[in-house]
Amino acid sequence: MEFLKKISARSRERDSKDEQPYLSIVIPVYNEADNIELLWQSLYKVLNQLGKTFEVIFVDDGSTDGTRETLANLAHDYPAVKAILFRANFGQSAAMAAGFKKSAGQVVIAMDGDLQNDPADIPKLLARLGEGYDVVSGWRKNRQDNYLIRKVPSKIANRIICSVTDVTLHDTGCSLKAFRGDLLRRISLYGELHRFIPALLRREGARIAELPVSHHARKFGTSKYNLSRTFRVIMDLITIRFLLRHLSAPLNFFATFSFFCLFTVLLLSGFGLFAIWHDRTPFSELNILVILILLLCVTGIQFLFYGLVAKLIVQSGSRRLSDFQLFTKQTVVTGYDNFAA
Repeated sequence: MEFLKKISARSRERDSKDEQPYLSIVIPVYNEADNIELLWQSLYKVLNQLGKTFEVIFVDDGSTDGTRETLANLAHDYPAVKAILFRANFGQSAAMAAGFKKSAGQVVIAMDGDLQNDPADIPKLLARLGEGYDVVSGWRKNRQDNYLIRKVPSKIANRIICSVTDVTLHDTGCSLKAFRGDLLRRISLYGELHRFIPALLRREGARIAELPVSHHARKFGTSKYNLSRTFRVIMDLITIRFLLRHLSAPLNFFATFSFFCLFTVLLLSGFGLFAIWHDRTPFSELNILVILILLLCVTGIQFLFYGLVAKLIVQSGSRRLSDFQLFTKQTVVTGYDNFAA
């Protein structure tokens, strides 16, 4: 009986290799050699029970502890496993972006490779996604981490991120998330933006839900997260705030600063003319005021041109995207007609 199960599982793996899989699991890893085999065994058991085609994409972010060799062996032994090996350490956002780009599943699930996320939660995420949501984010309700070093900073970060992005989640840092594949592959990740994927997808009109998931204490290896990333997260938080509010109309943002500078110029000019007329102040004594007025004029004009350039970039990108989508639809229709014929 066990032999027949293995044959059935192997058949599903071949199917997932030959056709578009229903489910793609994307797992970025860095120096997790002791966890990879155990994680794959747990995943293999859960995914086979789903009865759907699947692929598991491991993205090695420049590991130096044997993780690469383990992934290469798994990819050789199991057709459903794909391994992306970075030459150097580029960060989790780059690893996740590479995995998302390589994925082909209708549903994409992201998770960590340190065994703290539980593969047994995957069916629950899929069930919640089937209720009509586009994103289901995990909530480590009973988090098994150090309270002072991990939990307290996480709670503070969650409050700040939710207030800035207007996405209400209890746990923005949980990597275990499920996405609609077509929607997920429309966004770009860089810096530390993997933390803000729900916010980026909300801008695309995604419906977001949250689900409590299991969380286990780390057994092997060491955590790759520390407070040194705080500055980068803050900078990316400012970026995401700007993208959410002003990406569709960047000219409005820059024009606000431009008009503020030009309005200040009018006030200072009026003050200078009043000083000359009322106090009989020589024009030569107002040189500092004149320099300030000139600087504000130049700054205001620059901001206005920045806004125009940003508007042109956004419109050009939107036009290219619509042309690409049109070309893609035509290609699909042509292929379908040829197949039907």
